[in-house]
Amino acid sequence: MASVVYVELRERRYPIAVGRGQIEQLGEWWRQTELGRRALVVTDTNVGPLYGPTVRAQLEAIGVATTVATVPAGEASKTIERWAQLQYAAVEAGLDRSSVMLALGGGVVGDLAGFAAATFLRGIRMVQVPTTLLAMVDSSVGGKTGVDLRCGKNLVGAFHQPSLVVADPDVLRTLPAREYRAGMAEVIKYGVILDAALFETLEAGAARLTDPSWAVLDELIANCCRLKAEVVAADEREGGLRAILNFGHTLGHALEAATGYEGFLHGEAVAIGMAYAAELSVRMAGLSPVERDRLLNVLRAAGLPIRASGLGVEWAHVIAAMSLDKKAADRVPRFVLAEAIGRVRHGVEIPPDVLKEVWDAIAE
Repeated sequence: MASVVYVELRERRYPIAVGRGQIEQLGEWWRQTELGRRALVVTDTNVGPLYGPTVRAQLEAIGVATTVATVPAGEASKTIERWAQLQYAAVEAGLDRSSVMLALGGGVVGDLAGFAAATFLRGIRMVQVPTTLLAMVDSSVGGKTGVDLRCGKNLVGAFHQPSLVVADPDVLRTLPAREYRAGMAEVIKYGVILDAALFETLEAGAARLTDPSWAVLDELIANCCRLKAEVVAADEREGGLRAILNFGHTLGHALEAATGYEGFLHGEAVAIGMAYAAELSVRMAGLSPVERDRLLNVLRAAGLPIRASGLGVEWAHVIAAMSLDKKAADRVPRFVLAEAIGRVRHGVEIPPDVLKEVWDAIAE
C-alpha cells in the first residue's frame, strides 16, 4: 500500500506515491493522473535493463505507445549534448504536446529528462520514477531540472514540476551500497534543516543507516517527501525558503565541479558540505559543538565522508566554484547554516578568512 504525499501548487497538485511494489502499479497511477497516450522513457545503462521492461509493460498494458531512450550511467551524462540528443529522440518517438517524458533512474536521469521535458515543444508533462534513495527523497520532487557545465553544477536548467512521482523502495535492493549511503546524506539533511524528530530517528537507528531493509525506511522516504512538498508549496522557484534545501550543497557542488564530477557521488560531496556547514554554523550561527558532533556522528554511522583530505583539491578551485553557485550574489557564496538541529537560516555571507580556515580544517 502506498503512502501518498501531494505537492500543492497554486495552479495544481501532483501525487508522490511511496510504497513497496508501486512500480508494478505505475499503469494505474498513470490512468488516475490522466496522462497522455504516448511516452518517451528516459533511463540509463544501469537501470534500463533492470526496470525498463516493467515500466514499458505497465504503460503498454494501458495503451500508451512507449519508446525508450538510454543514456550512459553517471554524472557525465548531465550535459547539453545529451539534452540535445533527447530532443531528437522525442521527435523520433512522435511526441506532441499531449505526450509525456518519464525519467526512470536516479538524480542524473531525473534532472536530464526533466530539462528535456521542460524544453521540448516549450514544455510537455513529466513523470518521475526514481530508483535511488537520493532521487526518491530529493531530486525527483519539486521540479528543479538541469544539466551541468564544466565550470559548475546545474548551471543550466528550468523549473518544471512533474505530474506524478512513483517511488518504490523495493528497487533499492539492486542499488549499489555506495549509492545507497550517498542517498542517506539527503535524508540526514532533512532532519537538520526541518525535523529534529526525524534526526533523532536516524540517531536511534544509527546501526541500520546503511541497510535498505530497515523497517522504517518507507516512512522516512515519505516523511522527506512531505517535508520537501511543504517547502516547494511555499516557495516553488527558490525565492526564499526553498534555499534551506541547499544545506551542505554550496561546498558539495563546488567539490563535484573541482573534481570534474568524478571524485564524489553527489551525496558524498553533500556530506562533506554538511560537515563544513556545521563548523561554520558553530562559528557564525550559534550551533552548539554538541549538536555539531551529533551531525558528524550520524554522517559517520551512514558511512559518509566528513573530510576532504587526500583529494588534492585546492582551495582556489573550491572558492572559484562556490562563487559560481546559483545562490551566490555578486559571486559571493551564500550559505545555509544551522542554529540547532531542526532549524536553519539561509543566505548567510561568511567572511573569506573563516571560509578558508574551516576549509583547511576539513582538508587536513
